[in-house]
Amino acid sequence: MQTSMIDRLFPGRREHGWVAAIWLVYLLFFFTDPYFSGRSTPRFWIGTAICGAFFALLYLQAFSPNRRRAILATVAMFVMGILCLPWNSGALGFFIYASAALPWLVSNHKLWWYVAGIIATMFAESRWLHLPWFVTVMIGFFALTACAANYHVLQRKYAARKLLLAQEQVEHLAKVAERERIARDLHDLLGHTLSLITLKTELARKLLDRNPERARQEMLEVEQTSRAALADVREAISGYRGDGLAAELVRARKTLETAGIEVQAEVSELPLTPAQESVLTLALREAVTNVVRHAQAQHCTVRLARKNDICTLEIADNGKGDEAPEGNGLRGMRERLSVLGGTLTRITEPGTRLVISLPLAADVPLLPN
Repeated sequence: MQTSMIDRLFPGRREHGWVAAIWLVYLLFFFTDPYFSGRSTPRFWIGTAICGAFFALLYLQAFSPNRRRAILATVAMFVMGILCLPWNSGALGFFIYASAALPWLVSNHKLWWYVAGIIATMFAESRWLHLPWFVTVMIGFFALTACAANYHVLQRKYAARKLLLAQEQVEHLAKVAERERIARDLHDLLGHTLSLITLKTELARKLLDRNPERARQEMLEVEQTSRAALADVREAISGYRGDGLAAELVRARKTLETAGIEVQAEVSELPLTPAQESVLTLALREAVTNVVRHAQAQHCTVRLARKNDICTLEIADNGKGDEAPEGNGLRGMRERLSVLGGTLTRITEPGTRLVISLPLAADVPLLPN
C-alpha cells in the first residue's frame, strides 16, 4: 500500500493519535522569543522559523514505529536544544520534548540516567549562558514531569497488554479444555453405544429366521439405545450428565450379557460427589466397551468398594489381556481422574484388570440404589 504524505509526517499516528501533534503548541515559546528578547529582525525570524519547523518534523519522527529512526530523532532534538539555546532561550523546551520521548525508546533501568544527563546538560549550558536560574529549574522540573508521566502511561499500556494477553490465553485454554472434554465424552458415549448397537443388530440378524419375535425385540432395543445415545450426546455437549453410576451399572450388565459375557457385579453404596460419580460412570462405560470390543472374554467382574477413604472401581476380564498401547479412551480416563486426585492402574496377563481409585469426600449423599 502506498504511503501517504500524512503517514510520512505522522508515522506513529495510528498508535498515539493526533495527541502527538497537539503538544507542538509549546513551540510557541520558541517562536515568540525573538519578540520578547528584543531581537526581532527579519534574519532572526527566518532562522527561528526554519529551526522550529525542522524541530517539529524531528518531534513527529520520534513517534515512528521504526525504533532506529525514533532514537535518531530524539537525539537530534536534544542536539538542537544545545545548538539553539545560545541565541533563543525558547529552545529550553526542546529538552522537555527529548525527555518526554525517552520512556518509549530506552529500557527502564537506563531511562532515568538519560533523563539526568539531559537535565544536567541543560543546567550546565543555562549557567554558562547566565539564564535566569528559576526558568532553568522550572524547565528541568517540566522535563522530569513529562518523562515520568509518559513512563506511567507506558507502564499502564504494558499492564493492559499483559492483562489482555492473559485473558486471551485463559479463553484459549478454556476452549481447548472444552474441546477435549467433548472429544472424550463423545468417544466414550458413541464408542459404548455403537458397540451395543452392533452387537444387538448382529444378534437380531442371526435370530431373524429362527426367532423373529426375539429379533424384533432386539431391534426395538436398538432403537431405544440409539435414542438414548442421542440424548447422551446432547447432554455431553451441554456439559451435563443424566442417569448416573447406578444406571450405568445396569447398562454395563446388559451390554456384557448381550455380547455373551458372563457378569459378576459386587457394588457397595459409597458417598460420591456429582463430579466423582460422573467420572466413574464414564470410566465404567469405557472399560466395558473395551471388554466387548477387544478382550474376547467369557467372564467379567465389576467391583465398586470402599477401603478407608478411597473408592475403588475394578473391572476385570479373563480375555487375551495383551499389551496394546493405551488408546484415547484410557488416556481420557486418566485425565478425568487426575483432576479429582484419582488414579488408574492397568494390569494385564492373565486377562485385563483396571483398578480405578478416587479419594472420597465426606458429608455427601450416598449413591442411590
